[in-house]
Amino acid sequence: MNQPGILELVSFGPGGWGHALLAGAWMTILIALAGYAIGAVIGTFGAWAKISGGTAVRTAADAYTTILRGIPDLLVIYLLYFGGSAMVTTVGRLFGAEGFIGFPGFLAGALAVGITSGAQHTEVFRGAFKAVHPGEIEAAIACGMPRLMRFRRIVAPLTLRHALPGLGNVWQVVLKESALVSITGVAELLRQAQVGAGSTGLPFDFYLIAAAIYLLISTISGVFMRQAERHFSRGVRRG
Repeated sequence: MNQPGILELVSFGPGGWGHALLAGAWMTILIALAGYAIGAVIGTFGAWAKISGGTAVRTAADAYTTILRGIPDLLVIYLLYFGGSAMVTTVGRLFGAEGFIGFPGFLAGALAVGITSGAQHTEVFRGAFKAVHPGEIEAAIACGMPRLMRFRRIVAPLTLRHALPGLGNVWQVVLKESALVSITGVAELLRQAQVGAGSTGLPFDFYLIAAAIYLLISTISGVFMRQAERHFSRGVRRG
C-alpha cells in the first residue's frame, strides 16, 4: 500500500488533513494574539512601575521580570493549567459540584503566554521610553500640553516607534511559545500535527508540514512588522 504524499495529506478532500491543520493554525494565531495582548497590557504597567513607581512598586516589577524570564515557559503553563483546575475544583465543591473540573486549556495557555511575554514587553517598553529624547518631552511641557495630551501626542507615539523592533521579536517568541499549549489538549497546530502523525504513522511528514506553516505565519508577521516600522518612522532620518 502506497503512503500518501504531502500534497494528499494537506488536501481538503476525503482522507486529507487540510481542514484540521488549517483549524490548528487558526487556533495557534488566536492563542498567540490573546497572549500577546495580555503581555502588552502587563508590560505597559510593568514599564510604568519601573520608570515612575515608588521603591516597593519598582521592586515588585523587577522581581516579576526576573522570575518570569528565569523559569521555563512550560512550567508556567503547568502551574496555571493544573493549579487553575485544582482551584476551580475546590470552588466548585464549595457550591456543591462534585468531581474534577478542568481549567479551560485555551485560557490557561493564553494567560501563561501573556504572563511570560509580559516580562519581555516590560523591558521593551521601558527601553523604548528611555530612548525618547528628553528634549521632546520638555518641549511639549513648554508648550503647555496637559499630561494626558502629552502622553497621547508625544510619549506614546515616540515610545511605540522605538519599541516596534523589540515588539516584533516578542511576537515571534510568543508565536513559538503557543506550541507549548498543546500539552493542555487545545487543538492548535502542533496538537493537530501530533494527532495526524499518530493516526497515519507519518510523523516526519506532519511535523514537516507544521514547521512549514509556522514559518509561513512567522514570515507574514515579519512583513507586517516591517511595514509598521516604516509607517511609524516616517520623517525620521535613518543612519
